[in-house]
Amino acid sequence: MSENLCEYTTESENRMIEGQSGKASSPFCTITYVAPPKEDDDDDDDELDRGGWESRWDFLFSCISLSVGLGNVWRFPYLCYKNGGGAFLVTYGIAMVLCGIPLFFQEVAVGQYLGSGGLTFVGQLCPLLKGVGYATMTLVFLLDVYYCIIISWTLYYIMSTFVYMPNLPWRSCDNSWNTERCSNIDNLKNYNGTIMFNNLKNVSITMANASEMMSTAVEEFFERNVLSITNGISEFGGIQWKLLICLGLGWLLIYWVIRNGLHQSGKIIWFTALFPYVVLFVLLFRALTLEGAIDGLWYFVVPRWEELLTPQPWMEGATQIFFAYSIGCGALPVLGSYNKFHHNCYRDAVITCIVNTFTSIIAGCVTFAILGYLAFEKDTTVAEVVTSGPGLVFLTYPEVVLKLPWAAFWTLMFFFMLLLLGTDSAFCLVEAFITGVLDNWPKRLRPHKEKIRLFICLIMFTLGIPMISKGGMYIFQLMDYYSASGISLLWVCFFQTIAISWIFGTNKLCDCIEQMMGFRPNKFWTICWQFCAPVVMLNFKEGLEPNIIQRKLSIKDKQAGYLISDSNVAEETEP
Repeated sequence: MSENLCEYTTESENRMIEGQSGKASSPFCTITYVAPPKEDDDDDDDELDRGGWESRWDFLFSCISLSVGLGNVWRFPYLCYKNGGGAFLVTYGIAMVLCGIPLFFQEVAVGQYLGSGGLTFVGQLCPLLKGVGYATMTLVFLLDVYYCIIISWTLYYIMSTFVYMPNLPWRSCDNSWNTERCSNIDNLKNYNGTIMFNNLKNVSITMANASEMMSTAVEEFFERNVLSITNGISEFGGIQWKLLICLGLGWLLIYWVIRNGLHQSGKIIWFTALFPYVVLFVLLFRALTLEGAIDGLWYFVVPRWEELLTPQPWMEGATQIFFAYSIGCGALPVLGSYNKFHHNCYRDAVITCIVNTFTSIIAGCVTFAILGYLAFEKDTTVAEVVTSGPGLVFLTYPEVVLKLPWAAFWTLMFFFMLLLLGTDSAFCLVEAFITGVLDNWPKRLRPHKEKIRLFICLIMFTLGIPMISKGGMYIFQLMDYYSASGISLLWVCFFQTIAISWIFGTNKLCDCIEQMMGFRPNKFWTICWQFCAPVVMLNFKEGLEPNIIQRKLSIKDKQAGYLISDSNVAEETEP
């Protein structure tokens, strides 16, 4: 491999040494930089400028907003519940140490050094695998499309709360969408008694567990009112106009924030990063005071070691790390590219990963404490109290707010928190895709960046419409598992790691980091980049199927999922 692999001259390197001109050399590349343009330069130079963070805190809070999102409150608890509680924590922790933190730091550092986004940064380091950049952009595009569906559900809950205030629509079973099986959770009690018979012969008694045949008002509101879910993916069922309006509002909110560029929205992201913790700690305090909460927490933290003998917890523990940390989505290099050249992104990367994991644990404690309470009320075990799935957060949290004073107020606070968690991650993910496109064709597209942003948001909104149909939940789960956060994400991260750590080389990467930050990463980082992360990703097996509200996918449905997955992986071999 040539020693001049990174040799290039671009105006984006003005950020390296402001106000000077010259040549910076390293053992692996020669970068020619020029002085920044004067204020009286023509408007074209201003149009091509990528911008930057107003302060180093904006970058840190943007990373926290990106990584701390729905993956922590929505996805982490249901995957943990699905994979045996404590057993999932074991696989999650291993993947975090060997893959999560090292790859998070690697992506941010490379983006900061090159000053480019997810579409181009792999190609600059390794032209042979520049197709990884296209695969990343395909993945993040599909992720953006399905991510806003959760935001639309959240907006619908907020609107429903306002409409029914001061009551809540899932408090009772007296609504048009409820069935005869509906029962308020407080009515699902276990009664012990003695039956006395006198002068009776040949008496047959059949006992049944009524809680297994009943459904709660919260469950029926989500499945029958919000989703109106059909019996299978083949039953499309038509568009739900109420969710279509919510989906449109979600995309309007996202576009409003990113229209001037993510790096200029730093102060907004400060609020969206901090407010959710206020609501989470209030809900945690209330959840811990519920009867049965300790049983739920015990299920959460104590591993069932037999679960570790199956591949499912290992694969989903790793994919959750990549999803929650936004690794392989192209967003981290974009955020890093707005940094000053000598910014200490190592510190920010470690802080962000610790905050992310802490948030997941807090959200898990709230969720499993509520599950313990539900199990106590239904007189069943925590493992059987609800069906694990992407709607778990919409089945547990609405139940606990009913136990709080001013339930409608805390419902609004919770779903507003969920809205912030979803939108602040969506800001960064959509901007990552847009920045990647603009970086690939800067002279042609950056003068029209406002129109490009609007056009891309409209395309993503349109492609999300099938997922808010009555059969849309099945499409949503296919997207989640096979495209945006499952098999495809692992493969994209694997080839990206090979391109940077092996073909480009960790020694050269360490030289790059030393040039920026004045210190060289130790052996732990190089071992994780070269060996641990690729081996962990490569050894996860396929063949796991998503769990969709007690309904299984047909063979044709799975084949459709693999086609979605192949649309990402096929891009990686592009020369």
